[in-house]
Order: sequence, then structure tokens, then C-alpha cells
Amino acid sequence: MPIPPSSSVQKAREELAGRLREIRKDAGISARELAVSCGWSESKSSRIENAKTPPSDADIKAWCRACASEDQAADLIAANRQSADAHVQWRRLQRSGLRRLQESTGDLYQQTTMFRVYVSDVIPGFLQTPGYATALLSSIAAFRGTPDDVSDAVAARMRRNAVLSKGAHRFSFVLEESVLWYRLCSAETMAAQLGHLLGVMDLHNVAVGIVPFSGQRTVWPMSTFTIFDDTRVHADTLDAASTLTQPSQVELYARAFERLSHGAARGAAARSLIAGALASLD
Repeated sequence: MPIPPSSSVQKAREELAGRLREIRKDAGISARELAVSCGWSESKSSRIENAKTPPSDADIKAWCRACASEDQAADLIAANRQSADAHVQWRRLQRSGLRRLQESTGDLYQQTTMFRVYVSDVIPGFLQTPGYATALLSSIAAFRGTPDDVSDAVAARMRRNAVLSKGAHRFSFVLEESVLWYRLCSAETMAAQLGHLLGVMDLHNVAVGIVPFSGQRTVWPMSTFTIFDDTRVHADTLDAASTLTQPSQVELYARAFERLSHGAARGAAARSLIAGALASLD
């Protein structure tokens, strides 16, 4: 059963509190000594360590400084900021339909310069045709039992995807070859989608790599994720879209993307894989 949003928030706070407690213990100082160094009461230290009171950014900086662990402050501050939305529940966002979900990332898309997108399940939203998006979002709406606003959601996705044609934004996509073969729509719709994918590969600001079935892998297939510049990751699961902002988390996903990219076919080789999937639709 999916963890309710309130429990997700509390779990993230408890993990942060646990990390702060470990830092204090590793430094070999008591909660009282830390409180004196930070200039607050011992009870505040206890409340923070037991996830009763979420610390401020200033509290985390003071804590790390008192424990001679300033190098960990950036990660902890990022964890603190994302604790309230560490797992943005799709069900909550979709309560009023799928259109809201498409529009919720509009500002982020406009502000991002470099997108790195890895997908193992469906054609990336950025590269979807209206027909493919309609089939996919209809399936999601039926599975979730959300209000039927698929037409509006598709229109919102197409408006959002306008960033693809703007030179100020750059995109690097890595797709598993399986994405080309999964049938989530009619043969005609899939053929149009694969044709569109071939056309997108001609854009100067878009790079597409496809990890072939037969290739030697250095890392395993993973769940879909998107890296926004070097500051934020959206990692998809069935029940949540996790927003990750800790520098160490972003670096981990960037490393995964780089390794997945190493095994990806590009140029003529990638086009040949798409052509093979297209030919199977005849």
C-alpha cells in the first residue's frame, strides 16, 4: 500500500534527524555540548534529533559547524527543504485531473537549460505525439480513476513541450530499446510516434541515444528519471514522483545517466533500431 503523503513527510524528517544525530555522535559530543555550542537549549537539540521539530537551514549550519562537519551542510539543507515534498503524490496532483499535473512543471521547464532524460517504459513526454500522449494518458486516467480530462491534459503537454523547439534549451535523451516496441496505442499511432522520433533527432539541440537489447551493459535498466540542469531530479515510481535536490542525489543520478549513455546507440545506429521497430508495425 502506498505511504500516505503525511507519512512520507514524516519519514523524510526522521531520516534527516537520524543523520544529524549520527553527525553529533561521530563528533563525540553530547546533546548538551552541542546546544551550548549552537546557543540554544538542550531540549531543542532533542526535538530536532527525534524529528519533533524540523530544523531551519541556519540550525543545520550551526549543527554541522559545532560538529566540525560543515562539508555535509549542503546535502542536509537540501534534504530539509525537500522533506515536505520528497514524494509528491501523483494521486494528490491528479485529484482534479491530469491537466493539472502537466501544468505543474511549466515554470521549471522554462527555467531549465539542460535536460537529461532516461526512460525505460514509454516514449518521453517531450517527444510524444498528440496521439501517443492521448493513448498513454487515457490509460493512466483509467488506472488511477481520475477525472476524464485527457484532451485538456494532452493540450497542456503539447504546450509544455514547446520548450523542445527553443534553442535556449538543450536535451539529451537515453531510451531503452524496449520503449520502441511497447504497444500502448494502435499500430498507426505508434508508427506516427516513431516517425516523429526520427524527425526530432534532426533538431540541433536534441541528442537521442537508444540502449539496444543486445548491447553489453555497465548498469542495469532503471526507472525513468529526468535531471534538470545540475540542481534537481524527478524520479518516477508507481505511486509518487520523487523530487530530489540533495547535491549527492543529483550527482548519483548524473553518474547513472552518464553510464547509461555509454551503452547507447546514436546516429545511424539509433535510426536503424527505430526503423526496425517501425517495420514490425506493417
